[in-house]
Amino acid sequence: MVKLLLAGTGLIGHRHMQHILEHPDFELVGIIDPIISDKKIEGIKTYSSLNDVNTVAEGIILATPTDTHADLTIKSLEMGMHVLVEKPVAASLQEADKMIHASEKAGLSVLVGHHRRYHPLVSETINILNSGRIGRPVAASLMWLMRKQDEYFDVDWRKGIDGGPVKQNLIHDVDTLRAFFGEIISVVGSGTNIVRNAKRHENGGVVLGFETGMVATITFSDATPTPWGFEAGTGESPYIPKTNQSSMFIACTNGGLEFPTLKLWSGASNWNEKPIMEYQNISEAVPLIRQLEHFSDVIRGKATPIVDARSARETLAVILQIEQATMP
Repeated sequence: MVKLLLAGTGLIGHRHMQHILEHPDFELVGIIDPIISDKKIEGIKTYSSLNDVNTVAEGIILATPTDTHADLTIKSLEMGMHVLVEKPVAASLQEADKMIHASEKAGLSVLVGHHRRYHPLVSETINILNSGRIGRPVAASLMWLMRKQDEYFDVDWRKGIDGGPVKQNLIHDVDTLRAFFGEIISVVGSGTNIVRNAKRHENGGVVLGFETGMVATITFSDATPTPWGFEAGTGESPYIPKTNQSSMFIACTNGGLEFPTLKLWSGASNWNEKPIMEYQNISEAVPLIRQLEHFSDVIRGKATPIVDARSARETLAVILQIEQATMP
């Protein structure tokens, strides 16, 4: 069994904890969280800080606030543990660089929690695009339009820019777009905060240019209760009801693809011809569990991280540009 530590027991940390406890290949040997320190959870010892840990683990999952990621990752690497750190990889590009250097120095891996990469619908979309069935991607339009409950922002750090939808939600979409279409080389955008008038992003839109020459647009808001967003469309999050609606439309030279419904359109060579739609049948899976199993393979030397700190840094760089481009 792979022995793991978990730091942080918030929304995503709690999900990690449950998956580790329920998986036969893992042993949770300790939980680090000052709020629950000195308490017993499922018979597992708790600690107030990483410095207090007195047990041996092969890996650690960091589900802590972003501004702690760099320090905790570097300390964990120095303690001889591989690291799975939640997104964003760090609070700044400079901190991400320090994490990359520490990983290389220690000879240990940093896997970043862009867990959508492990979703079967994401994997199948990559397969379809790489197969050439509908030609070369030329444009895409993505929507992330959901309303977070007002209580979500009662946590102090969520009241400011770090709690807005760009760094908290679009970072997943940007990573997914990079997986689909390659590297992003330009960002243009606009944003507002007309609903809650908060000191953070609420609504906005961006145009992304890719190295391949294709263009993608993103329209986003955390202040509108629509069915259009990755979590709603896929049912990936246990906290968000599934709507089975498309939230991205990918246009290629020989057809198109809707995501995540995977409606594939083909058979028309121009606008005078009617395209044919067909569904793709994909099996279900829990991305966080798949990510956990991949982390096990990384720890055992059977795989390299699908999203390492260097790749996650590229996504963070785009997100920081989007934040600036859509500043209300």
